[in-house]
Amino acid sequence: MSASNLSLSRKLTKMRKKLVLLTGASLAGLAAISWSILGSDVETPDYELISKTGNIEVRSYAPMIVAETTVEGDREEAIQRGFRIIADYIFGSNRSSEKVAMTAPVTQQSSHSIAMTAPVTQQAEGNLWKVRFVMPSKYRMESLPQPVNSQVVLVQVPEKRFAAIRFSGLAGKTSLKNHEAELRQFISENGLESANSPEYAFYNPPWTLPFMRRNEILVELAS
Repeated sequence: MSASNLSLSRKLTKMRKKLVLLTGASLAGLAAISWSILGSDVETPDYELISKTGNIEVRSYAPMIVAETTVEGDREEAIQRGFRIIADYIFGSNRSSEKVAMTAPVTQQSSHSIAMTAPVTQQAEGNLWKVRFVMPSKYRMESLPQPVNSQVVLVQVPEKRFAAIRFSGLAGKTSLKNHEAELRQFISENGLESANSPEYAFYNPPWTLPFMRRNEILVELAS
């Protein structure tokens, strides 16, 4: 091999190595971002534990603000579409006239990112689904940036009491149905009354091993 060809070969090898390193770094970055969205180290809504029976709890949740969107489709399709819509708001598709604490740099449109919380929740409303992110507790309605997308609505949720069942594994149709039936049996046997349709809550990214996942079904209780 000539000296010039040898030099070219070495340059190509170095370029390939750099490309592999850059690709690995990019994938690692994406994984870190995704984990921060639905990881175990994010803020979760504050509640008071009233009672606990096995994997079922009665909780009193403090008032909170949620970013909500309503989408149509089957449950899994709806939560994916709703997640994308609200995540777009969370990560900068918003209008902000004042600086607040951020988890990412301010964009060129003077928007800012909002730290996400867990869980992502989903609740049926007729043929539609409401998908919600709870806003970090440091925000008030007047301090949150307004969404650019009219599909995203900020809602002030008052204090509420829920019966909640927690379970791991894949939250498929059968699993949700069986755990909801167990929760409703608990509500009936304890003289409680439901006030709304069940709300599904998911705390982990999709690649989390099934036995490590945290899923919940919550049913609002009548006063």
